[in-house]
Amino acid sequence: MPMSANNPDRRSWLHVDKNSDFPIQNIPFGVFLTRDDIITIGTRIGDTAIDLGALHQLGYFDGIPLTDDIFLQDSLNDFIADGRKTWRAVRNRIAQIFDAENGVLKNNLKHKEIVLFRLDEIEMQLPVQIGDYTDFYSSIEHATNVGTMFRDPENALMPNWLHIPVGYHGRSSSIIPSGIPIHRPQGQTLPAGSDTPVFGPSKLVDFELEMAFITTDANDLGEPIPIDEAEEYIFGLVLFNDWSARDIQKWEYVPLGPFLAKNFASSISPWIVTLDALEPYRVESPKPLKPQLPYLQYKGKKSYDIKLEVGIKPKAAKETIISKSNFKYMYWNMVQQLAHHTINGCPVNSGDMMGSGTISGPTPDSYGSMLELTWRGEKPIKLKDGTERKFINDYDTVIMRGHCEKDGTRIGFGEVSTQLLPIFNPKKNK
Repeated sequence: MPMSANNPDRRSWLHVDKNSDFPIQNIPFGVFLTRDDIITIGTRIGDTAIDLGALHQLGYFDGIPLTDDIFLQDSLNDFIADGRKTWRAVRNRIAQIFDAENGVLKNNLKHKEIVLFRLDEIEMQLPVQIGDYTDFYSSIEHATNVGTMFRDPENALMPNWLHIPVGYHGRSSSIIPSGIPIHRPQGQTLPAGSDTPVFGPSKLVDFELEMAFITTDANDLGEPIPIDEAEEYIFGLVLFNDWSARDIQKWEYVPLGPFLAKNFASSISPWIVTLDALEPYRVESPKPLKPQLPYLQYKGKKSYDIKLEVGIKPKAAKETIISKSNFKYMYWNMVQQLAHHTINGCPVNSGDMMGSGTISGPTPDSYGSMLELTWRGEKPIKLKDGTERKFINDYDTVIMRGHCEKDGTRIGFGEVSTQLLPIFNPKKNK
């Protein structure tokens, strides 16, 4: 089925600002609470949210094999499980309905009142019920920077790094949508010069600029996903801030990797942008520095030119952009990550999420964490309000954005914005 929704000449009868992340060529998917306190699956064009549950009930998806309740749910898991053919048919139909030349819904005031919402009338939710979450470590620039800091430049990359997409299984229960604040984590750290750990708040809270992809039901136990089929099982991507407590991590990560340093919170943008919408923005991946095993070898362009930025906004102050990077820098791409994840027969389910790992570029202003941007705090960043940051302070809000742009069409992800609050302080019973 062709992707007619991607037609760059298509215009919508809904208002879309020139620099909007959500033109009619995007059509992302998300879950929101409406002004009537109803949770529904929806999409967005410009600054208008569209209730797909209501649209379906009104008959606008006739001819597409969908269950009656497919959009009347609090997660996208079942819709994602229907597979790429269904995603594409629904996306194409939405593009037709909201095309400037189509007056069917445009001229039906009663239906528009039921289907359309202003953004201030809705509250975005977590778009999928995330059963399992895997985080990779796939930026060679990031891995080299961290290895240089904590080992030495000659041994910055571990011996396995150029041979496998290194990853670990994270905690899905603390993945939250944009706008939900988090608390400074606590745990054990080892003070400099001491051999005895102490317990207390992390002093080195950091963000990690990542993207994450959402999968559909892909394989049975024992069945690998061939790399040339991997894209069929990737629904779309979100922006991903994988929060880190660097001092807790330094003490705990040997021998089994991150634990409390990573499981306190991870934040995602609420709209999932489909792989179909990103099709025009494919680019080549970085060339391998060493030969890769056959199951990791692929053909064609498997990376995407997604421009990324990170800002810090202190309480009652203006935001300062501190990093500009790009998803295309990833050494290991998504199809390699998914093929490697399943080569041993590990089943992947609808709604599973795979984090890219911190995305750092080749220049200091394109690094994807405070650890790198300030080089372990040795080079503090000055913000617009005159204050400096080595890591993230209480009441700072970290904002990440991403978009693609080509031939006058812009496809974006909106933003993931999260404020860091002080440590959790339970109210005492009176």
